[in-house]
Amino acid sequence: MDVVLGFMIRSDTVQITPEILSLIAEIDEFKGAWRALGSLAPDRLSALRRVATIESIGSSTRIEGSQLSDREVERLLSRLQIKPFTTRDEQEVAGYADVMERVLSSGPDIALTENHIQQLHRDLLTHSEKDAWHRGSYKTSSNSVAAFDDDGRQLGVVFETATPFDTPRLMSELVTWFNCERAVSGTRRLHPLLLIGVWGVVFLEIHPFQDGNGRLSRVLTTLLLLQAGYAYVPYSSLESVIERSKEAYYLALRQTQGTIRSETPDWQPWLDFFLRAVAEQMRRLGRKIEREKLVLATLPELSLQIAEFAREHGRITMGDAIRLTGSNRNTLKQHFRALVGHGHLSLHGSGRGVWYELRWELP
Repeated sequence: MDVVLGFMIRSDTVQITPEILSLIAEIDEFKGAWRALGSLAPDRLSALRRVATIESIGSSTRIEGSQLSDREVERLLSRLQIKPFTTRDEQEVAGYADVMERVLSSGPDIALTENHIQQLHRDLLTHSEKDAWHRGSYKTSSNSVAAFDDDGRQLGVVFETATPFDTPRLMSELVTWFNCERAVSGTRRLHPLLLIGVWGVVFLEIHPFQDGNGRLSRVLTTLLLLQAGYAYVPYSSLESVIERSKEAYYLALRQTQGTIRSETPDWQPWLDFFLRAVAEQMRRLGRKIEREKLVLATLPELSLQIAEFAREHGRITMGDAIRLTGSNRNTLKQHFRALVGHGHLSLHGSGRGVWYELRWELP
C-alpha cells in the first residue's frame, strides 16, 4: 500500500504494459542465470568489474558535462593516491570512484536513510573544492536541471525542481515510501525494478542537493539494484547505456517529472526508458561473456590452452604455459604475441615478472 504523508507517491498508477512485463522477465531470467556463471575466476570478475567501473565513472560524469574520456579516467584512477586533482573534471571523477567503491564493496550494509544519502553526497564531492560549502547538505537555493551536448555546452533547462523549503519534507516522504514499499510482501508489492525506477525519477524531480544529483541518482540506482539481488550489476555499466541514449534520457525524465505532483502521474515514459536501459546493461554483459566463449572457440589449440588457463586462473605466465603445454619457449612466445596483438590477452610487468590476463575491452 502507498504511504500517505504530506504527499502520496501515486505508484498505484503505474501501468504494467506487455513491454514492461517482457523486459522484467528478460532481466530477471539473466539475474537467475548469472548465479550459474559463478565458475568465473575471481580475477576474471575483478577485470570485468574494473572495466565497468571505469565506464560508469566516465559516462556518469560526462552526462553532467565532464570532458574526460574512459582512457583518461583509467589513467586518473591509476594514480588516485599519488597526485592531487587540479581540474573540476578530475575532482568529480575521483569522488565518483570513491563512492562507487563504497557501494560495490558495502552495498548490503548501506541502509537507505536520509543520513546515508547525505553521506554519499558528501563523499561524492569530497575532492571538489568548489562544492565544499554544500557537501552532504540539502540545497539552500533553487536549482534546475540543464542538459549538455557532447562538447560540454549547456543545451538549456530540462525542468524545474523542488524548492529548498520543500526539499527536506519531500525527501523524508520519498525515503519512507520506498522503505515501506520494499518491505511489503504479496501480490500488492510493486516489482523491485519498478520500485527502483519510481524512486529514481522522484529523486531527480526533487533534486535535493545543490549539485551532484544526477551522479548521486545513478550511484543510488546501482546500490538499490544490488540490494534487490541483481548481483551482476557491478560487471556492466548502466551509466554507459544512459550516456549513449542521453537525449532519450532527458526526454523521459521531463515527460514523467512534469506529472509527478498530479493526481495521475504518467510513469510510463521514464519506466520504459529505465527498464530498456537496465535490459541493455544486462545484454551487454551477456555479449561480453558470449564473445569470450566465441573467441576461445576459434583459437589454435595451443593458444586456446593458454587463454583457457588465463580465464580459469585469472592470469598466466610463461612458466605456467610451459608446464601446461610442454611446448618450447620460442613457440609459446609466438602464441603469446599473437594473443596480445589480437587483443585477447593483456601484458603486465616486465622481464622475469611478465604475466598475462584475458582482456575485457574498453569501447
